[in-house]
Amino acid sequence: MQAPLTIIGTGMAGIGLARQVRTLDSSRPITLISADSADDYSKPLLSTGFAKRLPPHKLAARSALELADQLSVVVRSSTRVDSIDCAAHELVLGPERLPYGNLVIATGAVPVPPFSLSEQLAGRVFSINDLDDYRIFHAALESLGRPARIAIIGLGLVGCEFANDLHAGGHSVSLIGPERALLPRLLPEPLGLALGQAFLRAGMHLHYGRLVTAIHPAGEDVDLTLDDGEGIGADLVLIATGLRPRVELAEAAGIDAGPDGIRVNRYLATSVENIHALGDVASVDGINAMYVQPLQASVKALAATLTGNPTQVRYGPWPVLVKTPLLPVVSLPPIHEQVTWRIEADGEDMTALAEDESGQLQGFALTGRCVRRKVELARSAPPLLG
Repeated sequence: MQAPLTIIGTGMAGIGLARQVRTLDSSRPITLISADSADDYSKPLLSTGFAKRLPPHKLAARSALELADQLSVVVRSSTRVDSIDCAAHELVLGPERLPYGNLVIATGAVPVPPFSLSEQLAGRVFSINDLDDYRIFHAALESLGRPARIAIIGLGLVGCEFANDLHAGGHSVSLIGPERALLPRLLPEPLGLALGQAFLRAGMHLHYGRLVTAIHPAGEDVDLTLDDGEGIGADLVLIATGLRPRVELAEAAGIDAGPDGIRVNRYLATSVENIHALGDVASVDGINAMYVQPLQASVKALAATLTGNPTQVRYGPWPVLVKTPLLPVVSLPPIHEQVTWRIEADGEDMTALAEDESGQLQGFALTGRCVRRKVELARSAPPLLG
């Protein structure tokens, strides 16, 4: 009989692993532990729900109880793991000590606010990283009883997707960030500016090259002060300034980890025997790819390993499909920085090819109708983790 499996985290990684292991082993004891409600939902839906005016319960495919019943697993929701005792093979949950056989840490990543926020801003400044966050922000929007003025801090993937979604939901959106164009980590500047033009035409307000130096309540409003002295009034503020892997639990247990995540090999094994890491919290051979396709590949590989078939994970050349219907965007960022971008454009239909010194394709970015080239170009690009 296989050792009992304990998974910390019930996001796409944790639940996906439990589901995949169960398809390979119908009887292995599996326990899922979650600090939140442990509802089964698809995280990418968080940034499409406002356009569709979906209440939180519509995003959840099944509750924690339904999940436990479907997979024949134990789900412990609203349960925080205080520490991992690697020597005793136990988790510390308050006064309780829970033994584990194989342990998988799938604690994901947490939003990083650009500065500390006062308690006076509670209920006005948010980040959305899970379904519970969506519930809180959705309730704040509903309480206004009218379309909201929303300031989004961050010009990256999360900020742009929520901006498009909230705008489509009827809200007024302002985007603020220090970069000179949108999606700076995914797109060369001309393509980021093209997406910005699509946002501007739709009626959004963009503040490039600006830092927020202060946020403070002003009656029923929130006032944001920018580093050039400009002020922006909003009903609600959404922080989208990046994610940091949740490594504190692992670090405190002596597991090798750092700013890039919990360091694992291609079998997703950590520096401590019988402990693996998965998803946004894991740095696989130095690569932390916080996207759906690498996560799904990791789930399949780790499930095979945990059920007696040791399998190394491999990441293919998987493009990122950005959810910005105002201007479709696909990006496969180059692994190495030493590339030259070659850009072809017909208005906002743009193709950018990242090539190395020998002219070999290392990545690409596409906008508008050019996104149809994603499959063709991906076939010529190197794998992210071959």
